[in-house]
Amino acid sequence: MPEEEKEVDSVAVPPPPDPAKSKKKTIILIVVLVIVGLALAAGISLFVVTKVMGDLPAGGGEEEGGAPRYHDAGVFIKLGDPKEGILVNVGGPRSGKFLKASIIAEFNPGKKSVINEETHSLFPDAEVKVNDVATQFLRGTALEDFDADKQEDFKKQLKDALNMALGAGSVYDVYITSFLLQ
Repeated sequence: MPEEEKEVDSVAVPPPPDPAKSKKKTIILIVVLVIVGLALAAGISLFVVTKVMGDLPAGGGEEEGGAPRYHDAGVFIKLGDPKEGILVNVGGPRSGKFLKASIIAEFNPGKKSVINEETHSLFPDAEVKVNDVATQFLRGTALEDFDADKQEDFKKQLKDALNMALGAGSVYDVYITSFLLQ
């Protein structure tokens, strides 16, 4: 019987745990859990942001003209002569009214058929189309449509005419920097 007691005693009494090792394991476990939690939060945030931002331009994030509501910086190009701008007679051939305007269009740099990537300028065929459309649009506009209170509609119509000639989304916006009607 004494042999049986020895076996039971050796099995029943484990060595006392080291308190320093136990505390170290707890700290390591907490640090690992915090790192995993932060990585999980960052991953979820990245997924949500890319999903939301990715849906804006593709779905309802476009304006009526086909250009995205939010876009990269465009290429700004002055229509007509680089120094003088555009000079046309308006209101019909017998009205004797002339318009001299500096109009700048912001072009989509992603339209490879319109904008030369290296020079950030219009390709020659696109330049001819742009100047023709702008001139014809200005000449065909009634004198009443040049009023200051109709300027936003005027700019939107010109943008739409340019996008129709070059392809939807080619022109982001149109800016008028000077406007002289006499």
